[in-house]
Amino acid sequence: MRSWLLALALLVPTAALAAEGHPTLPASKVETGGDSLYVLDGKLTDQDGKEVTLANFRGKPVLISMFYATCPHACPMLVSDVRKIDSQLDPALRKEVQVVLVTFDPDRDTPEALAKVREAHKVDKDRWTFLRTDPGFVRELAAVLGIRYRFTPDGAIGHSSVITLLDRDGAIVSRVEGVRQPADDIVRKLNAMKK
Repeated sequence: MRSWLLALALLVPTAALAAEGHPTLPASKVETGGDSLYVLDGKLTDQDGKEVTLANFRGKPVLISMFYATCPHACPMLVSDVRKIDSQLDPALRKEVQVVLVTFDPDRDTPEALAKVREAHKVDKDRWTFLRTDPGFVRELAAVLGIRYRFTPDGAIGHSSVITLLDRDGAIVSRVEGVRQPADDIVRKLNAMKK
């Protein structure tokens, strides 16, 4: 039943994006074990100003989520939650896992702003990547990841917090919704990916 409810919850934003002309993965394959996110061909820019695509992360396990740099509460907790997952991994596997955080707010989150966020959180620069892209691809990626967001009149962004685990081929294998939530399934499935 949980799988059915999750697929239904993801279907609404996915259908809305399809109506706007954005290509999407089928909602039935979004939850787990379906198509690779690497089929999405949006261009992204990292905190160093380098252009990348999601497919650049192929071959490694990836923890992916969305945030924005000026978020005062949920986003710092999200980063903390990812760090907690990271700390529970086998050390050899930890060296391989990539963390990808894509901003909801490409207008304000320039590469320089993303670099400052990475510095402020003192994360591993070899494994943590902060990305920005155009608003259309932000919407598409949020829909595929099952993340809801909206801009408020005061410039803040209301959003759900979801951490998603991708396998080496970019397929979703696990996810946790909400901050400060147990991530045992992600940790277990990540540790099972050890070569």
